[in-house]
Amino acid sequence: MKTFKFQSFVLVLIAFVLGFSEFLIVGILDDLSHQFHVSVATVGYLVTAFAIVYAISTPFITILIGRFNLFWDLMVAMAVFTVGNILSFLAPNFLMLAVSRVVTAMVAGVSISLGLTFAGYVAPMPKRGWRLSWVFSGFSIASVVGVPLGTWISTQFGWRISFLTVIVISLLTMIMILMSLPKDFRQKKSTISGQLALLGNHRIQLGMLLPMFNLATIYVFYTYLRPIITKQLHFSVSMLTILLSVFGIANIIGNRASGRLSEGAGLKGMPFVYLAQFILMMLMPFVFNFSWPGALLLTLVIFTMPLINSPIQLFFLQIAERDYPQSIVLASSLNSIFSNFGIALGSATGGVIVSNLSLDGVGPGGAVYAVIALGLVLWLNHLTAKGLSSHSANL
Repeated sequence: MKTFKFQSFVLVLIAFVLGFSEFLIVGILDDLSHQFHVSVATVGYLVTAFAIVYAISTPFITILIGRFNLFWDLMVAMAVFTVGNILSFLAPNFLMLAVSRVVTAMVAGVSISLGLTFAGYVAPMPKRGWRLSWVFSGFSIASVVGVPLGTWISTQFGWRISFLTVIVISLLTMIMILMSLPKDFRQKKSTISGQLALLGNHRIQLGMLLPMFNLATIYVFYTYLRPIITKQLHFSVSMLTILLSVFGIANIIGNRASGRLSEGAGLKGMPFVYLAQFILMMLMPFVFNFSWPGALLLTLVIFTMPLINSPIQLFFLQIAERDYPQSIVLASSLNSIFSNFGIALGSATGGVIVSNLSLDGVGPGGAVYAVIALGLVLWLNHLTAKGLSSHSANL
């Protein structure tokens, strides 16, 4: 039991440090803008670039390393991740910072995919949904502790020290991985084409789009969370850290609810979530005229953000384990890959809206993606209810 708990802690820590590094930019947006004399919207595109590189590189690297020992794959990926953050810490200009984020993004997706694969491997079957939801909660904990801490460190000591904090946690995480995770874990050997066979499944193809449009909905506004809080809702910088922590707690609660959802209604419960997101996003331009109601609305939307995680992750893994056992790592990576496509799409959309309209437009912009997500999950549930497989479904 102690080993199980320690392994769970390590897997959550992997997700935490990856989330801390990825989301940190949101909290230090203004500081980087001032340091490098570029606009806030330009710095915001670091989020977009990170997500695009993350999403594009992850499946290629995942497929290439899938034939090797997964423990050492994870250690190498975490080492490169640490080097990327060291480059961010040392970056003398905005271009070098952007390059360092590319290096970090290239292995971040692989690292979390391997972490999720280990979570499915070492957890007893009844606890898989529970453990997967906790691993995803690591990203939420990064929002609660990491992003506010990174923001506070940046305002007090400079943004470079925020990256130094990520580096220290990364090194500690690697030590704990060495101490706890099984070192002889491999998936069933297969050719590259054999692993890619998973992507020919029609339900997998449709399911991949769900996390994409889920986070596209959120990141239209989430990328600009700091200016929304300080400039739109008129909260002080000191309140910024408190509110980021509140939002992170809402995200953790959402992740725990995601685990419950995966054990109950699963994807059948998601249409209600996307309908709620649509309504809340459409209310943003009106509610943003009032500080505390605006903060409450943001809390509610952020709570809904991770609800898809455990249901869609189990959906991918169950199909892979039954029909494509050679593609377990690739199946584990799909949620994070397409979530980052969604982050890229949402943050880019938000950048266009903020540059050409105003922060008032981010809510309705995100609502469009919520409608698409609603349509996708209804379609997927319809196919699943009819028992259509990759060989019989006709999209």
